Amino acid sequence: MYHGDCISGIKNKLLEKKIDVVVTSPPYNIGVSYNRYKDTLPRSDYLKFLSNVSVAIKKVLADDGSFFINVGSKPSDPWIALDVANVLREYFTLQNVIVWVKSIAIPKSDVGRYPTITADIAVGHFKPLVSDRFVNDCFEFIFHFTKHGNVKLDKLSIGVPYQDKTNIGRWKRAIRDLRDRGNTWFIPYETIWDKEQRPHPSTFPIKLPEMCIKLHGVSKCNVVLDPFIGIGSTALASIRLGVSCIGFDIDKRYLEICKQRIASFPLD
Repeated sequence: MYHGDCISGIKNKLLEKKIDVVVTSPPYNIGVSYNRYKDTLPRSDYLKFLSNVSVAIKKVLADDGSFFINVGSKPSDPWIALDVANVLREYFTLQNVIVWVKSIAIPKSDVGRYPTITADIAVGHFKPLVSDRFVNDCFEFIFHFTKHGNVKLDKLSIGVPYQDKTNIGRWKRAIRDLRDRGNTWFIPYETIWDKEQRPHPSTFPIKLPEMCIKLHGVSKCNVVLDPFIGIGSTALASIRLGVSCIGFDIDKRYLEICKQRIASFPLD
């Protein structure tokens, strides 16, 4: 874990083409209250900053590596994430677009005849939006970039069982009770009761980077990079999967919390 700017850190501390997977979530430029970083840059400056980060990442990412970047927006400015993806397309190929669903409501009447679902479902958390113009923001993007768009993935490592078991054996590839999850991932935040449980104002659950790394393929992943490591969700996911992780952050306080979480993280 390095304290400092990720652009200069990547250039000075990492070797070319040695990073297998990048998983990160940069500031969204929506006015989040970080300790040090100003999250209200002019849009052009913000996009130029992420462009420079992407240039640095491209040099250290392996030719068959994966770059997963989680970007959200806000209801009054929904273009932020798409603007970021458009900037990164200058340096990478957009191989997959994944929607991270943070909260969802499913009426029983829409589910069909699934015996285990007996009532309406409402799962997950979001910050309630007081507005008569916009609906609550319940999802974010995970853009999966690669250098050439041809990286083979381990899709069944995050697969889900078939609801209809008759599908097993119906197709040549369906040889076990596991199918491609697809590009919608429901990953809720854990319930928190006070700010001490989430000392960082904008961090993703450990399961998110864990799923990204598994999708790329743990067997071909030796080193993971998170240029905006924060309090260490990517580091903890890497530890859980048995791979190395390198992280950068400009906020020393966040890095201290990251190190504390690593030291106390259960390995079983």
